[in-house]
Amino acid sequence: MPERLFVCTPSKLAAYEDCPRRYRYSYIDRPAPAKGPAWAHNSLGASVHTALRSWYALPPGKRRPEGLASLLRATWVSEGYRDTDQERAAFARALAWLERYVDGLDPLDEPVGVERVVATKTATLALSGRVDRIDRRGDELVIVDYKTGRAGLSEDDARGSRALALYAYAAERVFRRRCRRVELHHLPTETVSGHDHTEESLARHLRRAEEAARDILAAERAVADGGDPDQAFPTQPGSLCSWCDYRRTCPAGEQAPTREPWAGVARDE
Repeated sequence: MPERLFVCTPSKLAAYEDCPRRYRYSYIDRPAPAKGPAWAHNSLGASVHTALRSWYALPPGKRRPEGLASLLRATWVSEGYRDTDQERAAFARALAWLERYVDGLDPLDEPVGVERVVATKTATLALSGRVDRIDRRGDELVIVDYKTGRAGLSEDDARGSRALALYAYAAERVFRRRCRRVELHHLPTETVSGHDHTEESLARHLRRAEEAARDILAAERAVADGGDPDQAFPTQPGSLCSWCDYRRTCPAGEQAPTREPWAGVARDE
């Protein structure tokens, strides 16, 4: 019998590569362990992403910076903030990012896709993912990913992003148009970090994704055969433990320094 395809998204693969135990808590254990409280920096990022989606949903003639406050307010996510003052400051900061960003966009330039799901299959994977934006430049497609984190980004970040590479691989097959350029648009610093993949570099990313999928399937089989889930999906302690949704469930995570839900936003104040 042929091996079943591993159904996944780039974020699902990344969860395993970051920490197999977190992957298990997210995708294997049922009922899943309770998560900690919502993170304010995730709420901020989601709000900015949704506002940009709403901006592109407007007719081109109505895509103006002065309309962004209403768009941002309409779908603002308020979870995780320390208090009202911090939330208001975050809203003002997000609005300033958005206004500067769209000021550099051509409202008449229609993307190929906004929050567009792309999907494809390989011998191992049934891969799908939602892309923030897909642009057409000349005869080629470009993958655009919005970022709102504190740290600036570099070309190395764009080149090393497994998710962007897999999006490019899938988009090329969905639209039957060459897609090798990937870009990280960092709104806080108004910078774009990009990379032009080759067929070989995309193949390397795909190969590593397939290797991760095989490792996951092997771990799942080990558990199904009676193996210890903690051994099949070990912890991978590190700096990310403090920011993990399952820190309170994981014995290793409990040893990590505690981060308040608003800590990621407080760093920017």
